Amino acid sequence: MALAHPPHAHGHDHHHPLPSGEVQGRAFLIAIVLNAAFVAIEFGYGLAAGSMALLADAGHNLSDVLSLALAWGAILLARRAPNGRYTYGLRASSILAALANAMLLLLACGAMAMEAIDRFSAPPAVAGVTVTVVAAVGIVVNGFSAWLFMRGSRHDINIRGAYLHMAADALVSLGVVLAGLTMLYTGWYWLDPVVSIGIVAVIVIGTWGLLRESVRLALNAVPAHVDVAGIESYLRGLAGVSDIHDLHVWGLSTTETALTVHLVTPAGYPGDAFLDEVVGVLGQRFGIRHCTLQVEEGTTRHACSLHGQAMAPGGDRAGGGHHPHDHDHDHDHDHDHDHDHDHDHDHDHDHDHDHDHKPGRIG
Repeated sequence: MALAHPPHAHGHDHHHPLPSGEVQGRAFLIAIVLNAAFVAIEFGYGLAAGSMALLADAGHNLSDVLSLALAWGAILLARRAPNGRYTYGLRASSILAALANAMLLLLACGAMAMEAIDRFSAPPAVAGVTVTVVAAVGIVVNGFSAWLFMRGSRHDINIRGAYLHMAADALVSLGVVLAGLTMLYTGWYWLDPVVSIGIVAVIVIGTWGLLRESVRLALNAVPAHVDVAGIESYLRGLAGVSDIHDLHVWGLSTTETALTVHLVTPAGYPGDAFLDEVVGVLGQRFGIRHCTLQVEEGTTRHACSLHGQAMAPGGDRAGGGHHPHDHDHDHDHDHDHDHDHDHDHDHDHDHDHDHDHKPGRIG
């Protein structure tokens, strides 16, 4: 739906990639049920065998069950349509879930490491056969669970968090099997806390990247896969565009990216077809499917509240040899109109301007 809007020209492409919800939901349900059952079995046998390695792995697997539930809940929340209060919907919940998963893992690692260190002074006897058999079952359960999330982990850090949990657990279970066999034949019970420390190290290494990327997305950083320099080069090379400014790129969720930018076009508004073409290229070439393009002729100064400097006519920073204008231009947008898209977007646009631009549109 195109609406005439005198002050600015905005191009929107709302073809948001829809997750394969049924497939993802089935994967999460299977993984949660399998791992919850395995946690109960592993914890019981860990107590019976007196194995800190099994108890540590059971505690870690319990955190995995909680993490899987968090990730699944975030995916369900992200599908909710935008409304007047949450104009982007609840897509960012997937970012919060990924961040919570990383922090939960690190907390669990700290607890496991402390318990394992305490056992070094007097390592108890451990039932090697029990440890080996239970850990071997864990390899199957965790390996299968990791396989369920392998495909989705390539493009979604929320799914990647679930995948890393399961893959790390399969590797950890393998280590526990090797330790159990060694203790069975040698009586080296000090291997139990050593393996526990090794488990912690593997988990921390695998979680650090997830934590770092989650924090960046939570702080509205540019997603790692987005080529900002390439986007800027493309926009500056557009016919009729003399300059660009206020380019902002951030993650709406763990899979979706948004962009806003001001295009300076001295010849005036370039038309809807031009904006549609630019938005299409940003979506296909750079993976950004929620774009807002503001078109300006460059005849006035524009102050960005984030940078604190005004843009003088011609796209240069105000100051130097440029004559100052009598007004600044603040961009405060409150969205209050409905779009007829597949998703119900409620946006409010409230513009206060001291001058007129040529007609644009929102679509």
